[in-house]
Amino acid sequence: MESVKTRKVESQENLPWELLLMADPSRKIVESYIDNSDVYLAKIGDKVVGVYVLTKINTATTELKNIAVDEKFQGKGIGKMLVLDAIKKAKEAGFKRIEVGTGNSSFSQLAIYQKCGFRIIGVDKDFFKKNYSEKIVENGIECRGMVRLSQDL
Repeated sequence: MESVKTRKVESQENLPWELLLMADPSRKIVESYIDNSDVYLAKIGDKVVGVYVLTKINTATTELKNIAVDEKFQGKGIGKMLVLDAIKKAKEAGFKRIEVGTGNSSFSQLAIYQKCGFRIIGVDKDFFKKNYSEKIVENGIECRGMVRLSQDL
């Protein structure tokens, strides 16, 4: 497999919405923060295979959002590479802390984040029930709570 390269999106016009909505099924929620965020694409050659978003929370903290890998390229370590790239970009931008949130039923994501140095700091109980009209089910479990993780940089 060719190497994966990441680059910041300079124009919000051609965002990979199919990938962004894989990570968060609510376009309305994604649109609420995407204009105030940095979007990074992962490409193999000319093909976009992944995406992630960094959203500034305050001068010290950024949040990693919308990490997604094209289904045809999953299971190849690209997701972990994207998380590590986001940590690197956050450090380079001068942030002191990076946060991420994922569903209580997102087992593989929870494992990747912890392998990359994130630690669980809490759960936003019923986050998905309050913010999404459609029920989300992963691994046979209803996604209700947002597990919050962070890492000092």
